[in-house]
Amino acid sequence: MTSTVETHELDHWRGWIGRSEIRTETLDAEALRRYAATLGEDLGVEQRQPPLAHWAFFLPVAAAGRIGPDGHPLRGGFLPPVSLARRMFAAASMEFGEALILARPATLTATIADVRHKPGRSGDLVFVEVDREIAQDGDVKVRERQTIVYRPAGDRVAPIEETRLRVSVVDRVWRPGPVELFRFSAVTFNSHRIHYDLPYARDEEGYPDLVVHGPFTAARLCGLATEQAGVPLRRFGFRAAAPLFANQPILLSPGAEPGFVQAVRCDGTIAMTATAAS
Repeated sequence: MTSTVETHELDHWRGWIGRSEIRTETLDAEALRRYAATLGEDLGVEQRQPPLAHWAFFLPVAAAGRIGPDGHPLRGGFLPPVSLARRMFAAASMEFGEALILARPATLTATIADVRHKPGRSGDLVFVEVDREIAQDGDVKVRERQTIVYRPAGDRVAPIEETRLRVSVVDRVWRPGPVELFRFSAVTFNSHRIHYDLPYARDEEGYPDLVVHGPFTAARLCGLATEQAGVPLRRFGFRAAAPLFANQPILLSPGAEPGFVQAVRCDGTIAMTATAAS
């Protein structure tokens, strides 16, 4: 397949490598409580923080005039202005130190670590790697590398046919609906329309239903991994492989090896894998 990414475009985007932004904010317990409520976790966040609690803070803020037709912020700014039509949060790896201290300032330092192009079966893929470090009082609490992938629009996704999944006593069956997806969009300030605007998701982006946020699934898998470990996690990483959709069952399941968890779509497709260590 002929690449649509020109060398001069990739060179321009790679010019963003090394760019950093630094933000400081006070970690609000109520913001974390709303995040915990959306995940179905304990609301006593002062005593027990929910999985991937740092995602409740340092949310992206774009002015009303800087929102694109898909609901995402317009291209450019801190992230490079990659021109491919679709973008998604595809993967992340994290290391955790001591728990975040609520009602205290913390500082996020984010840096563009890499921009690379890879031809895929369905067209060009551009991966942007972002390193994030959250610190309080000089102590690093979270180190995270996020992978954002940009791709062409692609073909329509056919409706997913449900099969009878085998469910064990350690598995969790999760069936997120529109209200859950809206609440997760709200607590993470994610205005991408595929998560709450069904006509847009179906008619413009070709999905059969609302799309479940990758970070929502990752947080649920992190919760399962924490439950399996019985102690706070020190490392967690995930990789998305296939889309998940609202109103269909998703199997959250431990793997055969310790620390491995996965999200299985209702047709048996492994949609996300994750690994954890305590």
